Amino acid sequence: MNTRLYLSTDANLRKLAAILTNGDLVAVPTETVYGLAADALNEEACRKIFTAKNRPTEDPLIVHIHDIEQAKSLAHWNETAGILADSFWPGPLTLILRKKPIVPDIITAGLDSVALRMPRHRDFLSLLKIVNTPLAAPSANPFGYISPTTSGHVMDHLGGKIPAILEGGPSDIGVESSIVDIRDEHHPKLLRPGGISQQRLSKVLSCSVDRYQPKISEDEAAIAPGLLKRHYSPATPVQLHLSFPGEKSVRQAWVFFSTGDSNLDHQDNFFTLSADGTGESAAKRLFALLRNLDGKHFDCINVERVPIDDPWAEAINDRLQRAAAR
Repeated sequence: MNTRLYLSTDANLRKLAAILTNGDLVAVPTETVYGLAADALNEEACRKIFTAKNRPTEDPLIVHIHDIEQAKSLAHWNETAGILADSFWPGPLTLILRKKPIVPDIITAGLDSVALRMPRHRDFLSLLKIVNTPLAAPSANPFGYISPTTSGHVMDHLGGKIPAILEGGPSDIGVESSIVDIRDEHHPKLLRPGGISQQRLSKVLSCSVDRYQPKISEDEAAIAPGLLKRHYSPATPVQLHLSFPGEKSVRQAWVFFSTGDSNLDHQDNFFTLSADGTGESAAKRLFALLRNLDGKHFDCINVERVPIDDPWAEAINDRLQRAAAR
């Protein structure tokens, strides 16, 4: 199969909408990472996602919508959903709600819940409005590997497996959406940290949004994607550090949080995650840097944790912990 890259023009968006309507796949840009989209109401189309990614069907898919009415047609809406949607949609927040019968079981791993998000990326939102159907779209990469944040990352691993990629530039945020379980609207749970912090969620809801980390075995259906112990992983082993040892092997990569921390320039195996010392810039660079280092044949990739007082620390360190898991 020849994978074609499409620029975001009106004519191209209509072509991509036709591909999706006909039951095929399109890789799409979002503000978080690139996704692999299919018509969420077409079970056979969604099965193609699992085949292209080599993804187990126990891992559910996030469904993307372009307005609230579309969300309400898929899930049992509640007051908490309305507050969070008003505050953070379109944006990097996924809501877990009780699903309606219209949602195919392939989307939800057979569970009675569905994950919904309204993306912020202009090109993807435009495509959603043109196709006028909800789109399931997990990250556009082989299952368990580092998420893609450019169209080139998608082409590297899914080129020849899917018909089309929508070019939308580098992802703005660089890590996946925050996922909040609001099936019990009075006791919201943060399942996956991401582009919206736990503090912001709690402030908007005027209540504590507790972090909840369910233990998921490899053959068990998960309530949401991104919860497996090992995920976002390069082939090269990853090790996390609060601080680095004095002696650093030249056969290993050493990723400092910021240039101020490393104080070492022009070393072939020293790298910086954040140029300005903020977690926000580290998030944008994280997956691209891990992909780059994975191709350099180091024995190991050592990464310094993001300081816990940074608003992005929980999201980035979560991805690094899963990347380092064995």
